[in-house]
Amino acid sequence: MRRLLAGLAVGTFLAAASACGSSDDSGTSDKGTSSGGTTTVKVGIIPIVDVAPLYLGRQKGFYGKRGLKLSMTTAQGGAAIVPGVVSGQFQFGFSNMTSLMIARSQNVPVKAVANGVASTGLAGKDFGAITVKKGSALTSAKDLEGKKVAVNTLKNINETAVRESVRKAGGDPSKVKFVELAFDQMPAALDSGQIDAAMVVEPALATVKSQGGTEIASSLVDVAKDLTVAMYFTSTQYEQKNPDVVKRFQEATAESLAYADAHPDEVRSIVTSYTKIPAAVLAKVTLPKWPAEPNRASIEALEKLGEQDGLFKSAPDLDALLP
Repeated sequence: MRRLLAGLAVGTFLAAASACGSSDDSGTSDKGTSSGGTTTVKVGIIPIVDVAPLYLGRQKGFYGKRGLKLSMTTAQGGAAIVPGVVSGQFQFGFSNMTSLMIARSQNVPVKAVANGVASTGLAGKDFGAITVKKGSALTSAKDLEGKKVAVNTLKNINETAVRESVRKAGGDPSKVKFVELAFDQMPAALDSGQIDAAMVVEPALATVKSQGGTEIASSLVDVAKDLTVAMYFTSTQYEQKNPDVVKRFQEATAESLAYADAHPDEVRSIVTSYTKIPAAVLAKVTLPKWPAEPNRASIEALEKLGEQDGLFKSAPDLDALLP
């Protein structure tokens, strides 16, 4: 198990945990202790627009009224969060579906418990895209052959999505040179020419556009219609030992997702509390969808692409992974 977790983290977890901040307002211990009827749960997240519903839900009291206090810690990507959840450092985490499926395929005991975020399904109007700098000669995903393309973590949903865009454009994805870079570092790296393209999500996507960058492919849309991009998860051990806490987290998260979907202006406002995006750029952020339930068909499509790209030694058991 120790080797499996080390492989999943790809060396990023410890660096991410030490380099990234925490929005812990609880002052309690790491293990979800109860005090005065309130249970503090630590949640590993990525500082992107996807997780705005959690911050909104905490602000609106959706978790508090169910006896939960959220303590959120940021990391670079889902591959770095999985080991933290399985080791018990976090009770819950946010991760892209590919990283969760890789974990399940290696018998790492993770269980998705609540929907996370979904693509808009609209090419050119999604919250994630392959982008290039102003004036770039690259105009389609096929042009990425032999080029340096940034993704937030290697072997995750964004790498899979870029590969699919390249395929659909008639190119060879095996010729793309993937590099790992945090989302918030991508705009500057792209603008300075350190990378040729970047698979970014909001709010980094809006930042790239504010620099004059352009989209050349809507990769999440290329994977599947209305793709379930990420979900909130826990360890199977934690779920078995704390079913009531998991149920309350599920209920509060469902309420938070619905609220975020119905209040886009409040989503934009809350994003400023955990990112450094300027107000002028924030107004141009494309929001994702936050549906109540995951899209099983889209996850199955993502699974097939993962198998095609050799991410899974054996197919993950989706029934064991999904709620």
